[in-house]
Formats: sequence, C-alpha cells, structure tokens
Amino acid sequence: MKFPGYRRADGKVGLRNHVLIIPTVGCANETCRIIAGLVQGAVSMVNQHGCGEVRGNLAITQRVLTGLALNPNVYGVILVGLGCEINKMDDMYAMVRAGTGKPLARLLIQEEGGTVNTICRAVQIAQEMVSAASDCRREECDISELMLAIECGGSDATSGLVANPVLGHVSDQIVDLGGTTMFSETIELIGAEHILARRAVTPEEGDKIIAMCARREAELQALHEDLRSGQPTPGNKAGGITTIEEKSLGCIHKGGTKPVMEVVEYAQSPSRKGLIIMDTPGYDLNSVTAKVAAGCQLVVFTTGRGNPIGNPVAPVLKVTANSDTYKKMADNLDMDFSAVIDGDKSIPDMGEEVLAEVLRVAGGKLTKAEIYGFGFTETVMSRICDSI
Repeated sequence: MKFPGYRRADGKVGLRNHVLIIPTVGCANETCRIIAGLVQGAVSMVNQHGCGEVRGNLAITQRVLTGLALNPNVYGVILVGLGCEINKMDDMYAMVRAGTGKPLARLLIQEEGGTVNTICRAVQIAQEMVSAASDCRREECDISELMLAIECGGSDATSGLVANPVLGHVSDQIVDLGGTTMFSETIELIGAEHILARRAVTPEEGDKIIAMCARREAELQALHEDLRSGQPTPGNKAGGITTIEEKSLGCIHKGGTKPVMEVVEYAQSPSRKGLIIMDTPGYDLNSVTAKVAAGCQLVVFTTGRGNPIGNPVAPVLKVTANSDTYKKMADNLDMDFSAVIDGDKSIPDMGEEVLAEVLRVAGGKLTKAEIYGFGFTETVMSRICDSI
C-alpha cells in the first residue's frame, strides 16, 4: 500500500510539511503564538515548563521538545527562548541539531531586545523556511514507513465492543505490511497487563509491561491516592464502564493481536518496528503528545463520548462507534463505526475502510481538528510521579 509523503534528508517520511515554532520555556509561549499566526505554514505549541524544574522533569521537557522538532511532519524548526531559564538554548539547539539536518534557527527574547524584535526576526526566518518548504514535493511512499499512534479517550461501552477492535484490525494490517503502531496509557492497561505480557516478543519485554503497571499503582499508593478515584472517568461511567479492569480489557483491543515488539519510555522513539507500547499516563493530551514526540506521524483516536482535540504536529483522526455521539459531534468526529453495532458491517470490513482513510489523511486530506486549527494549546508533558 502506498501514499504520497515528504521524504526527509534522514530518510523518514512526513505526512505534513510544517515549520514548527517551539517555545523552549513557558515565558516564550505568547511570542511563539504570534510568530506562527503571522506566517501561513508555521505552527506553534504551548510549553508550560522549561524553568524551575528538577532534573528529572527537565529531562522530560527536553526529550518531548526535541522529539516534536524531529518528527518527520516538521520541515524546519525555530527555537525561541527567554535567555535566563534552566532549559538552556545551547542545550536544546544541540539536541535538535544532533538528531536532524532539517533547517533550524534559535532566538532568545532577552538577546533580541524584547518581544517585538524577536517576532520581527522570527517571522523573517519562518517566511524563508516556509518558502523553501513549499518547494518540497510529495513522492510515493510505502505504508511500512508509517508510525501510527493509536489512542482512546472519552470511552464508553461501544469503544471496547467495536471502536477499539476496529483499530486493532487496522493495527494488525499495518504491522503485517511492515509498519509500526503504538499505543500507551499505562493506567488503562491495569487489570489486563498479564494478557499483553503474554504477547511480548521476549520475556524481558513482557516483564516491562507488568513492571510499568505496578510502578504507577505504587507511585499513587505512596502518595495515599487511589487511581480508581480518577479511573474510570465520570464520562466512562456514564457510558457504561464500571471498573478500571473493564476499561482496560476494552482499551487493549486497539493494539490488535500482533506480538508486542518493544516497550518504550515516555516520548522515547522505538528501536524496532511492529507493535509498540509506550509507558504514559492515561490523560489523552499527555499520551498523544508523547507518541507524536516519539515520531508518530498520524494519530487515530477512538472516542465513545466524543472528543475534539488535535495536535500541532500530527493530524488526529477521531472515530466513534456510538451513532448518537457522532450525530451530536459530527463537526469534531471524522468517522462513524456504528454500522458494525447495527450489524451492517463487520469489524474487518470497517477496519479496511479506516485503513483507506488513514492513507488518505497520510496523503494530505485534512482531519476536522486540522481544519479548525486545533493543537496549539493541546500539548501536555508528563512530570515525574505523574501516573494518572
């Protein structure tokens, strides 16, 4: 299976051709927002961190920002900092430069003489990058070069019964064709982790699945918190999900049936192809950000209750198997799987339709979240001891 994509200098394939304006510290968020708003083809994001951080959290911040910069959907990057923060510009610049040969620039608001001067300089740089990016042409690429992020959020009973199994079929197809799929949300594996561990390609990878679930429960217990106070969520319960174990048994269906090839840390790029599990909290914005930072070019997001989120770097394709939800939120949701519940289509049949839509989005079709320009405020980074 083929799709038209942007071949990068490092051999990876982008589905989009963004110039990404990255605030290396929260003090630069508004400056970056204005820069991106003045240049068509540029996008930015919110970074709530970058200063006042302990080493563990700083490492996460740097890993996420670097990963987003290196995502194949990004043509070029402008890093914008303040000048006195813990997340030093020299460090960020070196990390991004070491990982890619894509166009890269850096600006510090204090050194440029304030916000207005920084915006003027950055707009000029961004305009030049966007002009060069517009010269890029899509070329035929194989589906084996796709890394698909699989997410579920705002789940209800139809998620575990239909939407996630359909995504599991899609995952199996992509893996069989040589591609990579990734799912996460560790807290939503608890109660089903032993099933996934049996599918691990090695005992060591299986042990990692068991250990990461145990660690997140232990972290909360050490803080005298109960994960079941936040999981299932109120929306999950209203949609018919009664326990975390029940939710987890529905969630893992989105990972299909293939062997788990690797378990990776938060926002870590995999070293293998195939089905990958990432250790993340269960919060959708958090886990989507991490998977895109790991290199996923496209997100498919199942939601029984409905969800409007996007991402600044990767398109987010939102799907539901609840016909009422689709009718109420048709302006946010891209596909309706309720024909499977009605008995008019099988899970494999719907899976083939989703795979075809994935290829269309990979080739340039905009998702509804992209059409609305959603994503700027929807990047969230994990913190140490951040289990929910």
